[in-house]
Amino acid sequence: MSTGIIVLLVILVVMIAALVALYFMGKKAQTRQEEQRAQMEAVAQQVSMLIIDKKRLKMKDSGLPEAVISATPWYAKNSKIPVVKAKVGPQMMTLICDAEIFDEMPIKKEVKATVSGLYITKVRGLRGGNAPVDTKKKKGLRAWALNKRKELEAESKKK
Repeated sequence: MSTGIIVLLVILVVMIAALVALYFMGKKAQTRQEEQRAQMEAVAQQVSMLIIDKKRLKMKDSGLPEAVISATPWYAKNSKIPVVKAKVGPQMMTLICDAEIFDEMPIKKEVKATVSGLYITKVRGLRGGNAPVDTKKKKGLRAWALNKRKELEAESKKK
């Protein structure tokens, strides 16, 4: 056998081993995530709150308690998380919002939210429902160029 074929076979074996390892690690992470979700649903409670502000901030700049920041892994401290400042009863709180519902959160409105500790999992508007979510897709380069071309053609026809 030539050395090229041997090298390709070794690379193929290493790639297959990596795929198998990733498969089992993914299954383990998925079961762990399902367990955590079940625990969060068990301790969840409905809370009425006034949303004051929402932003995506780095963990260290978010204003969360020091115990929460120190409990996060080092690689997650620099990532941006959706943070909501809300008035719950008489006190102001900084809460972490689920990324899936962050865009639906109305600002300066009273909502009824499902909260697990410092984590907001669901939100419903109390008066008037939630604000409509703008689902416009960002246009790409091709769509921009096509619009520009149409504008130029329209200008040339006017002249």
